[in-house]
Amino acid sequence: MQAYNRLPSSGQSSPQSPPSSPLSRSPRYRPRSSKSGRSTPKTLTQRFVWFLLSFLLKRQGIFLFAPLLYIAGILFYMGTVSFDIVPVITHRPPPGSVYRSPQLYDKLRPEMDSDNSSADAISTIWKHSYKVGEWRPCINKSSEGLPESNGYIFVEANGGLNQQRSSICNAVAVAGYLNATLVIPNFHYHSIWRDPSKFGDIYDEEFFNKTLENDVRIVGTIPGNIMERFDHNMSNVYNFRIKAWSPIKYYTYTVLPKLLEEKIIRISPFANRLSFDAPPAVQRLRCLANYQALRFSDPISSLGQTLVARMKKLSVNNSGKYISVHLRFEEDMVAFSCCVYDGGEKEKLDMDAARERGWKGKFTKRGKVILPGAIRLNGKCPLTPLEVGLMLRGMGFDKSTSIYLASGQIYDSKRYMAPLLEMFPLLQTKEMLASAEELAPFQNYSSRMAAIDYTVCLHSEVFVTTQGGNFPQFLLGHRRYLYGGHSRTIRPDKRKLALLFDNLNNGWTSFKRQMLNIRSHSDSKGIELKRPNDSIYSVPCPDCMCKVNKTEDSRSSSTA
Repeated sequence: MQAYNRLPSSGQSSPQSPPSSPLSRSPRYRPRSSKSGRSTPKTLTQRFVWFLLSFLLKRQGIFLFAPLLYIAGILFYMGTVSFDIVPVITHRPPPGSVYRSPQLYDKLRPEMDSDNSSADAISTIWKHSYKVGEWRPCINKSSEGLPESNGYIFVEANGGLNQQRSSICNAVAVAGYLNATLVIPNFHYHSIWRDPSKFGDIYDEEFFNKTLENDVRIVGTIPGNIMERFDHNMSNVYNFRIKAWSPIKYYTYTVLPKLLEEKIIRISPFANRLSFDAPPAVQRLRCLANYQALRFSDPISSLGQTLVARMKKLSVNNSGKYISVHLRFEEDMVAFSCCVYDGGEKEKLDMDAARERGWKGKFTKRGKVILPGAIRLNGKCPLTPLEVGLMLRGMGFDKSTSIYLASGQIYDSKRYMAPLLEMFPLLQTKEMLASAEELAPFQNYSSRMAAIDYTVCLHSEVFVTTQGGNFPQFLLGHRRYLYGGHSRTIRPDKRKLALLFDNLNNGWTSFKRQMLNIRSHSDSKGIELKRPNDSIYSVPCPDCMCKVNKTEDSRSSSTA
């Protein structure tokens, strides 16, 4: 049956022409000879193509075969292209993932050296110190006698100087809360720190005992009649393997019954074994131990204060004010970070050897994936001395600024320290400030050397932290405790720094503006109040401090 086209034809019919017959309008009817001027395909190829297109248009199959025709056309075209020259596609690493700081320094240095706009930055840096009110130390000491002890607690403090400090303070808190007698903590010897120091070598043991005498019983050794039960061998004493960040309730319901039964227990290791969130009675003991009872031994304290006095004398042009920088660019730190700098093959060999020496097999496990670029973008790479110098110059500190550098042995120090010394020629370290004879008693003891650095950093006008860890966290809290609640500490966002150090299109003016914003942010965050999961060792307000202008919600201002 023929289809009937009901659509009217376009245009008007001529009155002289008779209406066309239905047959002539049928799509199936085509005259063999064309009087309208169309030419009929003559060659075999043309006839085949004409027939195929006509068939497809009639059946609307073009929509099915169009992709095939398109692919065929592309393949035909590609056959006519020469591939003798293949274009090279270069892959640029993500911004911030490559160490480009030396190139940035070379670009910015002329403008940086000619910039005279810095106005006494060290004296004007802290503008927000007292906007939220000033705080002062406020720790209550007990004046009552202690009840009979429930037994002895022996802990083993592992880690470096400030991880051990955390263990000591937590041990005081646990012993006091359980009404136990604390044995002076034993320091675990570690292959990384290689320091055999005892408690009394680093801290003033007599002062420690005296300060806590009304709050916690403390003894140097365990009585012989108790150790007889264990053949005088501490390894025979029951040892609790406590999970990290355990709540104080665990000690009450699990540790205390065993203590009452055995009269002595051992907890090893003890680092980070007590939750930051604890009742006020526990926090009070932590505050008392950290901020009042723990004082460095006389030899450490004496040399530390001597170096502070020398730094102030060298900073006479800045009214005795100086900056302290905690720089973590030792070989083991760089190796552990797995970051890549610009030392080439030598650096790679050095880092591989250091990783194998310190963490045998940890970084070479099957399936272990290390992405140095991603580590840098995430702000986990240690800042180099050059990057610290660029940051501080951008923040407005000029060549006349005195800097104390707290650090271990800098990796490839001759090469990496050169640009920092160019930017800050008045930079000092403990090795530069003290004579060889003064340092000799501490030279082979990493924790004692760190204690000297801690003392000089504590009394600086500005403290700059460049890497996480216990050292800056404890200093942050201790400085807040001493300076009215404000940490006076620059804590840069290293993820932002990674992008800034990578941007070679930055000019000095733009770079400086962004560094000043980072400095201002550190100032505004100087005073913080502790949240439940914060540590009182870094945020002492309000557990260890009281507001000077008290409200009815403030804590009692009474002190012993």
